[in-house]
Amino acid sequence: MKRIFLFLFLAGVMGTTLQSCREESTGDKIEDAADDIGDAAEDAVD
Repeated sequence: MKRIFLFLFLAGVMGTTLQSCREESTGDKIEDAADDIGDAAEDAVD
């Protein structure tokens, strides 16, 4: 019985950790893409 609860707890912690890391990297990618577009627009104006 203890093993089942321990397994579920560890699976929940790992799932939460992996999901939070993935969200941050996706946000960073979007922010980087927006910065690149902004830089390209400034270069086009110059």
